[in-house]
Amino acid sequence: MEKSLILIKPNAVQRGLIGEIIARFERKALHVTGLKMIQLDDALLNEHYAHLRERSFFTILKESMMVAPVVAMCVEGLDAVETVRMMVGATNSRKALPGTIRGDFSMSGEQNVIHASDSVENALIEVKRFFNEGELFEYQSAVTSFEYGGEEKARM
Repeated sequence: MEKSLILIKPNAVQRGLIGEIIARFERKALHVTGLKMIQLDDALLNEHYAHLRERSFFTILKESMMVAPVVAMCVEGLDAVETVRMMVGATNSRKALPGTIRGDFSMSGEQNVIHASDSVENALIEVKRFFNEGELFEYQSAVTSFEYGGEEKARM
């Protein structure tokens, strides 16, 4: 099954949105395989956002990601990366559709409450960046047979 990384950003943590955000993924039948609260530091953010290093907002982004802890979560499911991205919504929250996490909980392009892996390849890298061996759990959910159809079960 495919895995995706989700970071509930400091502004969402400060606003008390952790439970509501996690509940959305659980209701979608994405299985939480790793969950922890961590304080990000400069080195980890330099690595995670290296692709944005030359952008004008890079320093502001890093500072905003260190003002409070984040909740790092790994979820698993068929087509998890694409599903999570659709649930999260557009990066600029003002353009995110109602019903998406950003569309419902944010008005900012910068303080957009959540990070989600943008590709299967990046998800693999990001999950390893935020979770050490032994912090992810493989388990068979008792309700999986009710969450997927026959052909989908064959893909699992």
